[in-house]
Parts: sequence; structure tokens; C-alpha cells
Amino acid sequence: MEPKSMPFEVKDCALIAIATGTRAQNLKELREKLETIHPDCIYYHFWGGMLHSRFEEPEFGNDFAAWVRHALHEHILAERLAVIDPTDFTDLEELREELIEVIDERLHELEQVPSARPGEEFHFIRSQIVVFDTSRRIKAPEDLPRLLPNLSLGSIFYHFIDARRRSPEGLDDFRNWLMGFGDRYLDLCQRIAAIDPYFTTLSEIRQRLTSTFVHYFGRVI
Repeated sequence: MEPKSMPFEVKDCALIAIATGTRAQNLKELREKLETIHPDCIYYHFWGGMLHSRFEEPEFGNDFAAWVRHALHEHILAERLAVIDPTDFTDLEELREELIEVIDERLHELEQVPSARPGEEFHFIRSQIVVFDTSRRIKAPEDLPRLLPNLSLGSIFYHFIDARRRSPEGLDDFRNWLMGFGDRYLDLCQRIAAIDPYFTTLSEIRQRLTSTFVHYFGRVI
């Protein structure tokens, strides 16, 4: 079957949080645990908040930065961790190395190791994604402007964010599918690539994708 005749299979997902029992009381322990913790923990603490509500300030997009700020009261390190964009790294191991390097740099600057009060330890959570087939199929790219606004946030997460982990090229599912039509949608793929998947929300990503497809194809009634 030619790629262009294969429909886009719409999936939905949920990100399940699994307690690991591993925790850190201070910054040095956090750094040590990061060396060996399962990569799915790093994935969860960077991306899990997009599917789970958080109470921290929006500028702390990952759990490491939020804990360092609120439990350790280490503003400088929190800001350094908050600006780390996981999409800048090839895989989770590279992201792990960046986290450790940033923490090491700050540890060398500090005279004392910041520690959290009892009950405010950092708890490492491991993620497991559960995927559901919605039975919805998109046969032509021209159908996307009409269907995208109705996709669940779980679908947006699965196809636009988690897909990058599944693709050897680090592509979202929309671009992967469109590239099956040859160079026909090259310009559209470039527009999709310009959408920031991290420093935003799933609702905003859905709006940006919808707007991108509407402007490219025109609204489909």
C-alpha cells in the first residue's frame, strides 16, 4: 500500500504516574539520583505536567525547577533549570546529562548544599503511557482543519509530543504522515515544525495546529 493511501489513525492516550520509591532530600541527592534514575522519570518530570494539572507558576515548566525553587528556595538554579527545553536534545540521556551538568555547576558555586524540610522531598515518578485507538481515521490532509479542533488533549499529546520519542527523526505524527505524500506538503511541514511543543499548553498547541491547517487549506465545512 502506498503511504499516501494510508489513513491517519487517531489515537488518544493517558500518562500514568508510577511511584518509584526514590526520593531526594537535598540538591546533592537529587544530582546523584539523576545519574541512575530510569529515563521515563525524566520524561515524566518534563512532560507529565501537560496532561496533569500543576499548581506551580507557569515559568517552572519542569518538576525539577519547581522543586528547587519551592522546596530548596534556590532561585538561581531554578531559573537555569526552567529554561531547559527537552526538545533541544536528541534523547533523554542527553537531557539527563544536561540536568546533571547544570546542577553540578551550581553546586560548585554554593558554600552549602540546599536541603528541603522533612515532608518536602523530591519524589521521582516514572511515566507509562497508555494508548487508546479512537477508531477515527483521517483519509486526506484536507480533512484536518475540520477535525483538529475536536481532538482531545490526549490525542494532541500522543501525536504531537510523544510521537517525537517514537520517531527516529524526532518528528510528530502529523509531519510523518504528510511526508508520505512526497514533497507536496513540504511547506506545511515547515509550518508545523515552527510550533513550540514545550513552553506552551496542549490547548494552545491544538489551537496553533488548527490555525496552521486552516490557513494552509482553508476552512472545511
